[in-house]
Amino acid sequence: MRVWHLIEGGWLAQRGALFPWVPVLLASGVGGYFALRAEPGIWILLACGIGAALLMLAARCGREWSGPLLYAIALVLAGVALAGLRAHLVAGPVLGWRYHGPVEGRIVGIDRSASDALRLTLDRVVLARTDPDRVPRRVRVALHGEQGHFRVQPGQRVIMTAHLGAPGGPVEPGGFDFQRHAWFLGVGAVGYTRTPVLSAGPAEGWQMLFRARMALSGHVQTRMPGQVGAFAAAIMTGDRSGLNLTTLEAMRVSNLAHLLAISGLHMGLLAGFVFAACRLGLAAIPRLGLRLPAKKLSALVALMAAAGYLGLSGGNVATERAFVMVAVMLVAVLLDRRALTLRAVAVAAVIVLCLRPEALLGSGFQMSFAATVALVAVFGWLRDARVSLGPRWLRPILTVVISSAVAGAATAPVAAAHFNQFAQYGLVANLLSVPLMGVLVMPAAVLAALLLPVGLDWIALWIMALGLEWILGVAHRTAALEGARVAVIAPDSEVLPLLAAGALFVVLWQGRVRLAGLVPVLLAVWFWAGTERPAVLISDTAALVGVMTDEGRALNKPKGGGFVAANWLENDGDSAAQDEAHERWPGDASLFPLPIRVIGGKAVAMPPVCEGAWILIVTGGRIEPSIGQGCEVITPDTVRKTGSVAIYGDAGRLRLVTARDVTGTRLWNDQ
Repeated sequence: MRVWHLIEGGWLAQRGALFPWVPVLLASGVGGYFALRAEPGIWILLACGIGAALLMLAARCGREWSGPLLYAIALVLAGVALAGLRAHLVAGPVLGWRYHGPVEGRIVGIDRSASDALRLTLDRVVLARTDPDRVPRRVRVALHGEQGHFRVQPGQRVIMTAHLGAPGGPVEPGGFDFQRHAWFLGVGAVGYTRTPVLSAGPAEGWQMLFRARMALSGHVQTRMPGQVGAFAAAIMTGDRSGLNLTTLEAMRVSNLAHLLAISGLHMGLLAGFVFAACRLGLAAIPRLGLRLPAKKLSALVALMAAAGYLGLSGGNVATERAFVMVAVMLVAVLLDRRALTLRAVAVAAVIVLCLRPEALLGSGFQMSFAATVALVAVFGWLRDARVSLGPRWLRPILTVVISSAVAGAATAPVAAAHFNQFAQYGLVANLLSVPLMGVLVMPAAVLAALLLPVGLDWIALWIMALGLEWILGVAHRTAALEGARVAVIAPDSEVLPLLAAGALFVVLWQGRVRLAGLVPVLLAVWFWAGTERPAVLISDTAALVGVMTDEGRALNKPKGGGFVAANWLENDGDSAAQDEAHERWPGDASLFPLPIRVIGGKAVAMPPVCEGAWILIVTGGRIEPSIGQGCEVITPDTVRKTGSVAIYGDAGRLRLVTARDVTGTRLWNDQ
């Protein structure tokens, strides 16, 4: 009985602190939907939605302990229903064959590919000799070759000769699912062109915001040429097409890449500056400051400024999420509520998950909410514990140091898991850059926008350039330091959920039992440390093969399939380039200690081919049906159905896993 009383007392102690668990439970349902190996029928999704509604009604009549439990089950079911509904709502045609021919469409997106080529996203697509019902709603085309004659204009209709195909699956089983990512973006085909892009008509359709942001981006880059202007355009308009790979790599290695994306930091700095400027302006006029609700008016103006920033930036997922978080804080001010609380963060998370459930799987969602929850929890504890931060002149400095340290510690595991690297000097780089972003760069950006109509924006842009030059200098100098980038092995799929569950339990649960959350955190670290990488990896075309050796993964090709090769090596925690990894490949592929054999070329049908190997990997050419008997044969035809392949084990035992084994048959890959 005493144990029961302790449990009941601990449970009742959670009263008033349960709302922050709402997005956690909702996210559990969303994650459960994406973890399924088979697509649930529409009737199952409807049943989940109806079941969630009925359980919520029943929970209102439940007792103090049963009501929250019923709500918890209902929220998990609601998460499954929301994710499934969203997946069906965004459904569209996916190109089911390789296409080479004319492609016509309207420009609705401009960015850069992983190979640093300019990339266009087109809608209203027309493909030759293709039924309009089978044409994807959107396609992405990377522009290779000489395109200097072509000036990209938002909304312009263009035509080109391009190679297109369906979005690729994971580069290895369990890796990032590009097919799923493209599905929720509405992109049904990706490819490239090496021929000149031609204009097929003037800009059309309602593209006012897109044109405005690209016009502003061009204006800013004209005023501030080079990478400083590209940086300014990225944080003012969301256009990152002017940033080159050298700058991007330096920003990543120095852990300053978050300054390039319009996320919570930029939205918060802009809204905070506008809010403070409005309050100061009203306070400077006593007649207004004493008669008007200055705080609420300032919050309203800041909210309008944040909404304008959202529209001007292109409204991508990260910026939408940042706007929701800032809007919740400002609305709390309007309602005379405390803005920075876990409840406010929970409201923002619920809104984002309801609008875009797929955001849960993205690094941006995970990192931004991890940082926000950690900051609110730590500063809440400092406030409640009445911890002094020293004299008044020292408090801003300590606040910046604590904020950077807490946010860095909260996001480091997520960043390491997604990007396979740890920025060893990231804290120092952020301490040298983030304060300048807040006190100089973002205020100058707001001032530039205000002065633009009268042609005096160059003054603010000049001030802004000073801050951006400093930040870029910090990034490049930090990235050049020895040991700045520490490669990290990619964890198994259960690691991040365990880390999140444990950390959230420590933060959200009331009482000493919260320390039990350290158990899943330690388990996650243990699993991560014991991660087993595949002995053999085979790409989804079978053209690229990577075999683990004592020196690291050996690749069969020095070039070609560079994106796949880079991902494999990064996931291994290996900093080698593809050509360096190819030097590890033996002259005779049969010399590997594993019972595998790798062959390729046009004459691969020459018997015998197995030669005692358990698995025969054919990287090219054709084989006759009789060839390969007595061993498992993997060819371009087989991986076309299964996706990429991973082989685990050693010379005594091999286990083969395909991408389809992990992803299952879902809406986005069953086309």
